[in-house]
Amino acid sequence: MSVVSHSPTPDSTERRVREELAALYRLFYHYGWTDLIDTHLSARVPGTRDQYLINPYGLMFDEISASTLIRVDFEGNVLAGDYPCNSAGHLIHTAVLKARPEIDFVLHSHTRAGIAVSAMACGVLPLSQHAGIVLGSLAYHDYQQVTRAEDECELLARDLGDAYLMVLRNHGLLACGRNAAEAFFYHYFLEMACKIQVDVLAAGRDYVLPAEDAVAGLSDGGMPGDTPHGERYWQALMRLVERRYPDFRD
Repeated sequence: MSVVSHSPTPDSTERRVREELAALYRLFYHYGWTDLIDTHLSARVPGTRDQYLINPYGLMFDEISASTLIRVDFEGNVLAGDYPCNSAGHLIHTAVLKARPEIDFVLHSHTRAGIAVSAMACGVLPLSQHAGIVLGSLAYHDYQQVTRAEDECELLARDLGDAYLMVLRNHGLLACGRNAAEAFFYHYFLEMACKIQVDVLAAGRDYVLPAEDAVAGLSDGGMPGDTPHGERYWQALMRLVERRYPDFRD
């Protein structure tokens, strides 16, 4: 992947998206969802069909700000920014953004609990309210070496379908959203479901599953609706980022 040019100063719409994406990176740092400089979060560049913003490969998540995010096209060319793009990140994010024009934010993580559950044949179990909320829009994708499998993008998009969440087997988690709030909402509840599941199974005791109709009710509430989920949470989260990491807007 090569840097082909530097773009003009972002307009106000792109600037807002850059700040929201930078806030997501700081929130991943805050909640301990990072994996050194690996994993990646993206946002579609407003007004474009084939460009997205992503982390500059080489910075820690607590170093990322609105201006350091790089702009990349679907061919893998870095259009703005001084760092390269993670090739695995490029393949994963373009697979989703190409297939799902309604999606503007894609979050991918390698959390300890997420990877642990991704390696369980049972998948995500309805052990908690958090799990119930995500089960209705959850897909699974079998492991392939993302940068070597020629059909990985096609299979990833196929397996995701119209879901907003996916467990990447033996790999990690993927969350999508029509805006930053919704993407964070879905990732948070899936990650919590995985943490709780790991704790319950590690206890080695018999566990209780809720009644199917109760799980179905939670699942229905967590399905994507006319309005993206998570706005009330997002307003509070942005206040947290403003207090703890005010340089995210730089």
